[in-house]
Amino acid sequence: MSKTLAKLEATILARKRAADPSASHTARLLAKGPEKCAEKFGEEAVEAIIEAVKGDREKLTAEAADVLYHLLVMLAARDVPLADVLAALEAREARSGLAEKASRAH
Repeated sequence: MSKTLAKLEATILARKRAADPSASHTARLLAKGPEKCAEKFGEEAVEAIIEAVKGDREKLTAEAADVLYHLLVMLAARDVPLADVLAALEAREARSGLAEKASRAH
């Protein structure tokens, strides 16, 4: 796991456990509940999509960082460790993308 992502996840979890929502943006988001965290993640994802379509590399980079942060907040809101997500990705490495996608088809 990226040291940066691991460190960010640890910071988010620390804010979840002990930070004052009036003093921490992360704690404020988490205090609003998982639904608000998911909504915020969605907003950031849309902003990243817009920058990808526009082709602004610098803005896309900044929005992608926001997406990763808000993904980790959303995962924390539902008590899903990043390690679990990474394990799911690792499990998919052994199969082709087409075979993996077909296995999840409804």
